[in-house]
Amino acid sequence: MSNENTIARLAGALYLVVVVTGLFSLVYVPSRITVSGDVQATIGNIVAHNSLFRAGIAAFLIKQLAFLLLPLALFKLLRPVHQSMAIIMVALAAASVPIALVSLANRLDVLDILVGTYSQAFSQSQLQAQATLSLNAYGNGLLVTTLFWGLWLLPFGYLVIRSGFLPKILGALLVLGGLGYVTQVFWEILVPATRFPDFLLFPAAVGEIGICLWLLVAGVRKRQPGVT
Repeated sequence: MSNENTIARLAGALYLVVVVTGLFSLVYVPSRITVSGDVQATIGNIVAHNSLFRAGIAAFLIKQLAFLLLPLALFKLLRPVHQSMAIIMVALAAASVPIALVSLANRLDVLDILVGTYSQAFSQSQLQAQATLSLNAYGNGLLVTTLFWGLWLLPFGYLVIRSGFLPKILGALLVLGGLGYVTQVFWEILVPATRFPDFLLFPAAVGEIGICLWLLVAGVRKRQPGVT
């Protein structure tokens, strides 16, 4: 079990990096920069706080690197539970990374437009229009990425439930959280004028933070009979 605990704690450490950088880049930075319904104010905040905006981009890059390694560590840990499902978990998680990175390039474009060389070449209205298009492209890309952030939790949660050495309740929360993310994506596509009920994402937050801390602190417990 010592080798399994080493792998579990490595996965927990990678998950912690994903959680911390994700909270910073996707929650904290937008809370300081984005003004809902006011694009001009948002653009003004990007210019005024471009160092924070850049830090958010850097944190998101680190998040993607960690998220690329995380499912590989989890695969090594959970492959004995169900190999095919573990492969699906890795594939869905890995698919999100290139989409996220392409989306992130739009945030770099925003910096070029507002505070880079292009800022002197166009009028203020042209700059705002171009920056708005890039911000919208980033948001659309992030929405597609969110679909895979939800889908990978479904096989992951299933494997946690079936494992016998990780808490079943965390697996159930991961599955519910994955369904919440998928629901959010289609909700925002099909009924964009209606606010998505954020409480549906609560299981994802609890499940992901919970499994992160469990892997990091507790590792894995003794495997139950019948799990190969």
